[in-house]
Amino acid sequence: MSANPREIGGRRPGETEEQRLDRNLQELLGGLRVALPGVQVLFAFLLILPFQNEFARVTSFQRAIYYVTLICTALSSICLIAPSVRHRLRFRKEDKAWVVFSANRLAIAGLAFLGLAMTGVMVLISDFIFGATAAIAAGALTGLLTAWVWFGSPLSRELRRE
Repeated sequence: MSANPREIGGRRPGETEEQRLDRNLQELLGGLRVALPGVQVLFAFLLILPFQNEFARVTSFQRAIYYVTLICTALSSICLIAPSVRHRLRFRKEDKAWVVFSANRLAIAGLAFLGLAMTGVMVLISDFIFGATAAIAAGALTGLLTAWVWFGSPLSRELRRE
């Protein structure tokens, strides 16, 4: 895999390729430190939810949304934790470029699954408390806002720059 400086931060003046990869990895891991606690809290909430008395009242639609949201949260956790695991397993194996670039893709996938999970939990809770209309509104607003702020805006900026 070629190391494209536009993919994850270009080289700074006087910075070697190894230094750039070290910096990119540290920046990536720092970003994951922000996302992981949110995923862990959401996952914990979803894991205990079926054991609550009120869960018996959920409809089949709510149960399906719950399960899809649980799966998205698990996938998000897997993808967002994977960069740390890859770094540990490939430590001192002269494979840092692969670690950085594959970890970046995993982090993006993990954030996409997190956005889906957040949207799903908003649909689930809104439907449970207020009904279908609120669930549709909450899901659409959360999904569209997350998609734009996290992905659409940065990607459209990149397209404008090219």
